[in-house]
Amino acid sequence: MPEIASGDVSLISLFWNSDILTRVVVVGLLAASIWTWSIIVDKTLLYRRVNAQMDRFEKVFWSGQSLEELYRSLQGRNTTGMAALFVSAMREWKRSFEAGARSAIGLQTRIDKVLDVAISRETERLERRLLFLASTGSAAPFVGLLGTVWGIMVSFQAIAATSNSSLAIVAPGIAQALLATAIGLFAAIPSVIAFNKLSNSAGKIGGRLEAFADEFSAILSRQVDERS
Repeated sequence: MPEIASGDVSLISLFWNSDILTRVVVVGLLAASIWTWSIIVDKTLLYRRVNAQMDRFEKVFWSGQSLEELYRSLQGRNTTGMAALFVSAMREWKRSFEAGARSAIGLQTRIDKVLDVAISRETERLERRLLFLASTGSAAPFVGLLGTVWGIMVSFQAIAATSNSSLAIVAPGIAQALLATAIGLFAAIPSVIAFNKLSNSAGKIGGRLEAFADEFSAILSRQVDERS
């Protein structure tokens, strides 16, 4: 293991004087940490945007505007959230009546299926890449520990080769080894916290989508009964 100059224990110096495996571990964990933070920022902004869009849609939906007018205003747009559920259900509604659907139960079943598929699609979009946060949070400490154990092994080999166990000889090697664990925790802690927070936020959005789907399905069901 390369030696560190006396008194030079900066993180950069520890990194450059460590062995190749420790460097690979540290670089990998830093890359995972950077990607983790990019996901955190992206998902935080996405959830805020989705909640704001749903608030605006609910305001319009419950304003008394007819479903046909609202559908025409959204048709052809790249809709997300509640608007995507609404457009999907209304599209099936119109197709069924244009095809002369006679079974009210069959129409209601198809609408419910369409809403379920739309919810699944939106949920998948919201939860995409969250698994990386969970994986980083669980694996990063062990990857860092691997680098630490390896670095300590190399340090003891150097001690055995020089037959010198003074603190000045041992401390630099131990510091290099512990660098990997520190970086592992640096990557893992934000990942675990963010995964729990973002998963909770995604669950709340999913709950709002399911509640809207139930309400909208009930509205369409009443209209089906009126047309029967």
